[in-house]
Amino acid sequence: MELLGLPGWTVRGCTLRDVAAILSVTTASDVVSLGEPDWTEEEVVATLTAPHTDPAADSWLVHGPDGAALAWAYVDNPERGRRDHVEVYVVPSAGAPAFGPLLDLALARVAERARSGGHASVALRAGAVAGETAYIAELTRRGFVFRKRHARMTRVLTGDERPVAGFGIRAVRADELPRFHEVLQTAFADTPDFVPTSYSDWRAAVDALPSVRRDEWLVSEISGQITGVLQSADQGVERGEGWVKNLAVLRAHRKAGIGRALLQTAFAIYAAKGRATAGLGVDLTNPTGAYHLYTSAGMTVAFAADSYERTVDAA
Repeated sequence: MELLGLPGWTVRGCTLRDVAAILSVTTASDVVSLGEPDWTEEEVVATLTAPHTDPAADSWLVHGPDGAALAWAYVDNPERGRRDHVEVYVVPSAGAPAFGPLLDLALARVAERARSGGHASVALRAGAVAGETAYIAELTRRGFVFRKRHARMTRVLTGDERPVAGFGIRAVRADELPRFHEVLQTAFADTPDFVPTSYSDWRAAVDALPSVRRDEWLVSEISGQITGVLQSADQGVERGEGWVKNLAVLRAHRKAGIGRALLQTAFAIYAAKGRATAGLGVDLTNPTGAYHLYTSAGMTVAFAADSYERTVDAA
């Protein structure tokens, strides 16, 4: 169908046949805003096939008058909770007119999802790099307000990294995944934006991933109890990057070096596999002091992105 207010522009829901076109949009956007591509084909597939996602209804691909793919947007709420997310990517300059219409489609869809989920309203989040002024302007026009800042951090791996002895650090066993999930949920419960996730929903999201390297999922076991965990992800493998998706230590065991030991052991595993860098994302408002832990481990900020939020009523 025609994209509202843009004669000759078309928009439709997505299928897996659109992966290449979507990747062309995200790559063009990321190169300008971040300096390098950030999405992989596997990540696009994972987004379109995430739990509780209908790509035909929850994502949109925009083509310009000449038939070129110019924009992609999607909404994401794998836990079906009271917080939804929207992401909009456009080919710089050429695709910018699609920001507003795509946000309007997303707002309508989020309200519909809220109704089907039995929520009177949901909080809708959107992320933007500070330089994306056109996108931020459209978010502001639609009632989004600044919420917090999130940083992507990186560290060069030299090959000299070594696993840390002590703290009972090892790869997680398959039968320990329920406890792994429990530690994640318990440790993150005191962070500002914690959203509880059931084990079944978490496991469904994990099982939907294109690949999982379980030898990079670590636990710290003390006196027979798992007190800290590190979950890696494959999102940076194609560019030679090891990625720390989650690092969590139970409150009673913090400040004892467990988090740093898990992190350094993960770095050693990545380096042994020939990865050139390690990366992760961190909420700069996290009260656990995660940012300072990462800087002490030699990580630096690659870029920062801001989070914006508004309430969407189901009605």
